[in-house]
Amino acid sequence: MSLVAGLAMVGATGCATKNYVRNQTAPLVEKTGELEGRTAANNREIQDVDGRSQTGIKQAQGAADMANQNAQNAGKSAGDAETAANNAVHRADSLESVVKGLDNYKPAADVSVTFGFDKAVLTKADHEQLDTFAAQLASAKGYILEVTGGTDSTGPVQYNYDLSQRRADAVVEYLASKYGVQAHRFYLIGIGKDKAVAPNTTAEGRKQNRRVEVRLLENTAAASAQTADMR
Repeated sequence: MSLVAGLAMVGATGCATKNYVRNQTAPLVEKTGELEGRTAANNREIQDVDGRSQTGIKQAQGAADMANQNAQNAGKSAGDAETAANNAVHRADSLESVVKGLDNYKPAADVSVTFGFDKAVLTKADHEQLDTFAAQLASAKGYILEVTGGTDSTGPVQYNYDLSQRRADAVVEYLASKYGVQAHRFYLIGIGKDKAVAPNTTAEGRKQNRRVEVRLLENTAAASAQTADMR
């Protein structure tokens, strides 16, 4: 009986020990699992925050790069516009440098033709006006034709310079082909929208600015010399 009782006591003690250990370790395991869960959640939150931060940084960098590019483009456009304007002014001011004795040239006649919006093609009415003007060329002595193309204020600066030049070219081509006016008698200026002859705030004003003006400048010294020779 003593042996059996002893074994029973040992078994009971072993069970009690296991129960005790289980009771003591269960909260620790539970706490450990809870900590691991929190750690995993924290890691996910950190990764999420880091991802959002990286995205924000990329977006900010992209916005900064775009702003810088826009600034560079704006600066280039402004530079191009200034260059084009300076070129137009230079062309206007350099008439004296290419025409010897410009002071001897006096305005003898002029004509102005207008164009449709964004057009550089002469109409029938334009032809008639130019024909009337050209009738005076036969009797002109030592003359030059100052041909100035213009536009209204609509559109980019450089485009308007090009358009005004095309309009002036159209007039020159017509006079040269129909009346045999020699190339050296033409002096072309494309001024774009720089010198408006009417307000651009009205349709009629814009129409007047879409024009080419032709001035007949006659050399009075040559005409006087010819008159003296005839006496």
